Amino acid sequence: MTEISGAGDLSDRAAVHDLVVDFYREVVFDVRLEPLFGEVAEVDWSHHIPNLIDYWCRILFLAPGYRGDVMAAHRHLHGLRSITSEDCDRWFGLWVSCVDGRWAGPHAADAKAHAARLMAGMAKHLFGFTWTVPVAGARRGLTLPAG
Repeated sequence: MTEISGAGDLSDRAAVHDLVVDFYREVVFDVRLEPLFGEVAEVDWSHHIPNLIDYWCRILFLAPGYRGDVMAAHRHLHGLRSITSEDCDRWFGLWVSCVDGRWAGPHAADAKAHAARLMAGMAKHLFGFTWTVPVAGARRGLTLPAG
């Protein structure tokens, strides 16, 4: 996807809902990620989607409601099947593509930056490797903060 000229920002829960649904629609058709989500994690989409909407609303708007544990869920998944750098690259690439496909602005930028920090943190602390923003993302100005 390419960024839409004149796109609005991720300004409310409805926009976050659309982003999360768009993103996971891509995931379920992705040859790399679908087996991870569908066969290994056996994700219950009717629970996962609303939970992730709550998560991103907390991240972007400081909204209450999210009660999950992102690290525990991914630690469990990694225990079932090792998460690789390529898995992280693909997840992040799809996320950025979905954000850029419909939104632009401070919240959209925050959604991408947080996703990069989250992925780097999970890779380091849970998956056992260093992950950095892929070259394509770095060319778009996405980088991890030093430290």
